[in-house]
Amino acid sequence: MPIHDWTRVDAGIWHDFHQTWMIEIKRTLNRGLLPEGYYALAEQIIGGLGPDVLTLAEPVPEPPRSSEPAHAGRVALAATPPRVEHRRRIEADAYAARANVVAIRHRSDHRVVAVVEIVSPGNKTSRHGIRSFIDKAMELLRAGIHLLIVDLFPPGRRDPQGLHNRLWAEFEDHPYDVPEGRPLTLAGYVAGACPEAFVQPMAVGQPLAEMPLFLSDERYITVPLEATYLAAWGDVPAFWQRVLAATTAN
Repeated sequence: MPIHDWTRVDAGIWHDFHQTWMIEIKRTLNRGLLPEGYYALAEQIIGGLGPDVLTLAEPVPEPPRSSEPAHAGRVALAATPPRVEHRRRIEADAYAARANVVAIRHRSDHRVVAVVEIVSPGNKTSRHGIRSFIDKAMELLRAGIHLLIVDLFPPGRRDPQGLHNRLWAEFEDHPYDVPEGRPLTLAGYVAGACPEAFVQPMAVGQPLAEMPLFLSDERYITVPLEATYLAAWGDVPAFWQRVLAATTAN
C-alpha cells in the first residue's frame, strides 16, 4: 500500500489513524516479534515525544551477549546491517563534547530499552513543538534508550531539512539533506556513547520500508511498518479512505 498524503486531511483524522497504527505495531511486537523477556506498551512519555509512544521494556537483566542464543529473535548488527540508504555514527569524542548529564524518570519499575515514535503535525507546527521533540529524543538517547522515529510529514518552515536533520545536528555539524522527491523520513537510532542513525528517505506513494528497532547497541528487530500500516488503514472510515486515496493518486 502506498504512503498517503496525510497533509490533505486535518490533524484529527491523522490522530485517529495514528492511534490505531500504534496499537497494530504493539500487537505485532507482542505476538512473537519480540524475543523472550521483552514486551511493548502503548503509553505516554511527557515531553516532546508523544503523548502517544510505544515503549519496549525488559523486566529482567539481559544475559551476557556471549551466551545469547542465535535464535533469540534479534538480528546481529555486525552480521546483518539494516537495509537503509544512510548510516551515520558519532565518534565518542564528538559526542562527549556536546553531551550533558540527563536523568529520566519512568512510571514503570521495568526498564525501558526502546521507544517507537510516530510523528504528528503538532511536533512540527511551532518552534516549541520541535524543540520539545528534539529535547526529549536527546534525553532518551543519552539515557541509553534506543529510538525509532517514523515521520510521514514533509519538512516545513521550522524543519526545512526534516526532524532527523534537527536531531542529528545535536551530535555533529554534518547535516542530513533530504533527498529531492523523498521528503518523508524513517530513522532508527542506536543510543549510547557513540550514537548511530539508520535513515531511509521515503515519499508519498511508496510502500513503507521495514526499519530496525534496536534492543541493544549490537542487536535489533525489524519492524514491519508496511504490514501494520495496512492493518490500521482498514479501520479508517471509508469516506476518508476515498479522500486520501484520491489525493495520493493526484
